[in-house]
This record gives sequence, C-alpha cells and structure tokens, in this order.
Amino acid sequence: MALHLTNPFEHRERIDAGMLWLANHQNPDGGWGDTIKSFSNISTTMLCRAALKMTGAEKEYPTVIEKVEDYLTSQAGKLPERRAEAIRRRYGSDRTFSVPILMSCAIAKLVPWKEVPRLPFELACLPQSWYRFAKLPVVSYALPALIAIGQCVHAHRPTWNPFTGPLRWLSRGLSLKVLQRIQPTSGGYLEATPLTSFVVMALSSIRRRRRPAEQQVIEEGVRFIVNSVRPDGSWPIDTNLATWVTTLSVNALASGGDLGALDTIEQILMWLLNQQYKTRHPYTGADPGGWAWTDLPGGVPDCDDTPGAILALFAIGNWEPWGIARNWVCGLQNGDGGWPTFCRGWGTLPFDRSGSDLTAHVLRAFVELGHFGHSDPKSDQEHFRKLYGDRVDRGLAYLAKQQRPDGSWLPLWFGNQHAPDDINPVYGTSRVLAAYRDLKLLSAPECQRGVNYLLSVQNADGGWGGAKECPSSVEETALAVEVLLNLAPGEAVRKGLLWLVEAVESGRFREPSPIGFYFAKLWYYEKLYPLIFTVAALGRARQHSSISTSSPEAGSV
Repeated sequence: MALHLTNPFEHRERIDAGMLWLANHQNPDGGWGDTIKSFSNISTTMLCRAALKMTGAEKEYPTVIEKVEDYLTSQAGKLPERRAEAIRRRYGSDRTFSVPILMSCAIAKLVPWKEVPRLPFELACLPQSWYRFAKLPVVSYALPALIAIGQCVHAHRPTWNPFTGPLRWLSRGLSLKVLQRIQPTSGGYLEATPLTSFVVMALSSIRRRRRPAEQQVIEEGVRFIVNSVRPDGSWPIDTNLATWVTTLSVNALASGGDLGALDTIEQILMWLLNQQYKTRHPYTGADPGGWAWTDLPGGVPDCDDTPGAILALFAIGNWEPWGIARNWVCGLQNGDGGWPTFCRGWGTLPFDRSGSDLTAHVLRAFVELGHFGHSDPKSDQEHFRKLYGDRVDRGLAYLAKQQRPDGSWLPLWFGNQHAPDDINPVYGTSRVLAAYRDLKLLSAPECQRGVNYLLSVQNADGGWGGAKECPSSVEETALAVEVLLNLAPGEAVRKGLLWLVEAVESGRFREPSPIGFYFAKLWYYEKLYPLIFTVAALGRARQHSSISTSSPEAGSV
C-alpha cells in the first residue's frame, strides 16, 4: 500500500509480487493471520482487504475476494462501521495499531474517515522528557505513527475545535521535523516494515505541497521498504533480531557448559561490544549504556536485550562495559519496583508498563554484576547486597504482586495463540523462576507456587504449551524443562526431556511456533527460538546426571 501510494508505476513489480504472496497465504477460512502459522484475525484481514482494493488487485483475485468478504461478514457483519468497531474493540484503549489499520482502510475507501480516531500529533512538539506526562494514546515507541497518522487524519477529517484546530495547523511543520530527526539512517523506524509503511502511507495520502522534511521522510521510508523486500515478494515484520538471538545463543551455550566450543568467541565479543549504545538515543532519549534487539540503526535500547547482553558478556568473561550498562538498567526501574521495556514512567498503555519477564531478566543480570571482582562467597554476597540489595528487594516485591492466584506470571512480550486472551503464562513463569533460581531463592513461597503451576500444566505427552491444555511446543517445553531441572528435578522433568529428545531426533525442534508478539498483538515467530531454547535445556540437563532420559521408546541424552 505504501509503495502504491508513492509510485504505483515504479514499484509495480514489487506490488504485484507482494499481492501474489498474500493471495497464496490466505487461510482456509478466508482471513489472514499475522504469520503464515497464525489464526486469522479481523485486523490483519482488513489490512489485506485494503491492499487488494487500493492496489486494484480485486479483479485478479475474485476467489480471494469472495472468501475474505465471507470471513469479514462472519466476524463483523457487512457494514463498514461494524467492521471498524471490531478493529477498535480488538485493541481497547490502545490506539497504537487500531488507528493505522483504520487509516489504511479509510484511504482504500473501505470505511469512512469518521471511523478513524484522531491522534494528537501536536504533542510530539513537546520536549522529549515531557512525553510520559502527556498521556499519549499510543505506546512510547510509536511516536512516528502518532505524528504521521495524526497529520493524515487531520488532513482528511479536520477538527473544527477552536483551540485544537489552529494548534494542529501550527504544529504541522515542527512535528514533521521531529519525525525527520528520529528517522534512522536506514530509513526504517524501529527497523519495522509495518511502522515505516504506515508513516509513508499516511504522508503520501495527503494531497498538498510537501515540506522538505515530509518529502525526505517519505523517500527514506520507501528506500527502506524497497531494500527490505524478500525474494518471495514478502516483507518481514522486523529486519532482524540479531543482537537478541546472539545473546540468547551465547547464554544457552553457557548454561550447558558449551561456550568453549565456539571458535568465534572473540568475534562475538567484539560484535556485542560494538552494539552497545555509547550516546544518548535520539528516538527515546535513552541514556548511553543499553543494547537493542538489532545491530541496525533503527534499533532502540531496551530492558530485555540489555540484561541479555550483560549476561552474555559475563558468560564470555568480559566486564569492560559493565558500569555504564549497570547504570542504564538501574535508571530504568519504575516506581512499582519493576522494569519496563524502553522508558521509565510510561504506564498508561500495556507495553509501556513494567513486565515480569523483563524484571526477572534484570534481576538475573544483577546476580552476575554482583559477582564481579569477588571470589570469596561472603565478600561476594556483601558486595551484592550493598550495590543491588534495595533494587532486588523492590524487584522481588513487584514480582510477588504480579504473581497470579494460580502461581503463574504473565510475560509482556510473548503470547500463545492457543491460550485464552493470547496469554503465555508458561513462558512468563519460566522466565521469572530463572531469576529465583539464580538468586538461590528456591524455598521462597512465590518460587514454590510458580513451580507448582508449571508442573500442573504439563501436558500428558510430557511437553508444555503456552498454558493448560495448549498444544505442546518446542519453545515452551524447553523453557519449562530448563528451569525445572534445578527447581523440581523428577519425573515431570524426565518426561519433558524425553519429549525434547524426540523432537530433536524427529527434526521437529526446527519448527518454530508463533509465540512472539510485539505491541498490540502483532505476532511473529523466530526460527532460532526452538533451537536456542532446546540447546539451553538439554545442555543444562547434561550437567544433571541424576535425571535419566533413557527409555525403550527413546534414546538417551
């Protein structure tokens, strides 16, 4: 849609290839999911329907149109207003994704502009440090969407409010300069195709004489889109997760004692050190010291990748950047004791609040930071309590409050499409229990309740899914097994290991599941997750000789 709105002739080949890819990956029920492994949903299906109409592909795919219309009618009825309401209802008060989708549908003339909520793009003109007080209707890192889509909606549906109308007119130029300033050199905001495409689409749909900043944002965004297309005509949600999967891989090998087998450890070390941000980040205003999920310029430092990088560097044996990294993490702790993803103090919308999985990751990093320079256990413990005791206590208090009555914890950034409300308590609980394990708090009541929860939701086949009675997956089974090896070794762990061994021997451990999702239920899967998590679990199991995994049906590990 973005390429069509900018230049449908120049980009015809890419547009046609993309439309063919979409047509070939329509689900049997007529809808589309976020990935080729995902269930259909109203939001993605409406986006695909808009693309079919906007690009003029309806005549080429009559069967696709018939099936998608049947799906949309079954989900939300025939009226555009009802379909728009279904999209808004999916996301509730969070407009991060509902407004871009509705804007796309309005540009394609699938819904009237009155169905597209306005976004206060003038708030982007405030000083960056004030954003968290402005109660923005989008998550902190969706600022480009706030500006571009806010201007788009205002152009197509101007407000007659005597105060906000003139204010928005006066804010156009200044907010566009903000949009230009935070655009990375790759042209892709957050290295994300959806976000960048929405920005390009929004600005390109406004028929007016463009300002230089606006034209540059569009051109750079198109450059990113063109450079990101895959050979099969599709686009990924993000360019890559290179930093994230690298630290996960290093830590998985370290947990099994296999890090020494890498003959590229020095290259990995230098690469990781080069990914640390040494200056203030222009996008979020983050202080120096953190890591993002990618090595590309559109990344933003966050409080999941940074603890992961700290753990990886300590596993490798290098502590060079520990001071600035520690300060970065400490500075992000929220008043509730937990840690958020990007920005301290943003708590209005779901993905800006503190997260149990993030908090647990930070606590595990503190354990390693506390060991630095101390070989004597008593001195080590005193040093740890002096530096991190208060922060750890507040983090543990936060985790205690977040534990659900059944003993589980919910993660912020991962889900399971088979579970009610797309939650993934197995992932969240496994990640939190790893912190209790590393802190040697195995007898803590919260830890014991978490262990009991994991044991209670193990499937009869020995594996785990995202929640009770969800199909077993490699990812969730490996995560549960790895943490239970230390916390509850026994028959349940043996059965889980047998399940993993069979998955390896059959090759099933190479099949990823869509357990990852970004803001506003935007799903993805990562092919390295099942491999990494399996290596971590089986590597740790190898060090627990008391757990036997031999059986007549399976080999042994």
